Amino acid sequence: WIAGHVNMIFLSCLALIFILFPEFLIGIFSKDPKLIAVGSQCLRYISFCYPIYAYGLVMVSAFNGAGDTTTPTVINFLCFWLFELPIAYLLALILGFDARGVYLAITLAAGLFGVIGIILFRRGTWKTREV
Repeated sequence: WIAGHVNMIFLSCLALIFILFPEFLIGIFSKDPKLIAVGSQCLRYISFCYPIYAYGLVMVSAFNGAGDTTTPTVINFLCFWLFELPIAYLLALILGFDARGVYLAITLAAGLFGVIGIILFRRGTWKTREV
């Protein structure tokens, strides 16, 4: 749990930087105003899920360390393939959110990843795996 807190604090600080100074950060890589605008919007959206994603990332990695490699695989597949991609398609193309729909889908999927990781870690069934 301590590692989860540390990672959450670190990524929260990083998210704050991304939210406050995205134009500067994107400007390091490109001077194109359109790219800076799109990249800045993306950073602002995705940064909001960093705290919960950071915590979940540690929990999901702990499964691997405990010898339970199935759980992280299932979590990743569910969150990023079965949830994120269809939601991105729905939001971006069907509902007309365009690129913002993709950013929102990424944010929601990463948040879901974190929540599921924390719930399954707290459940403790990973402790029964033999390495």
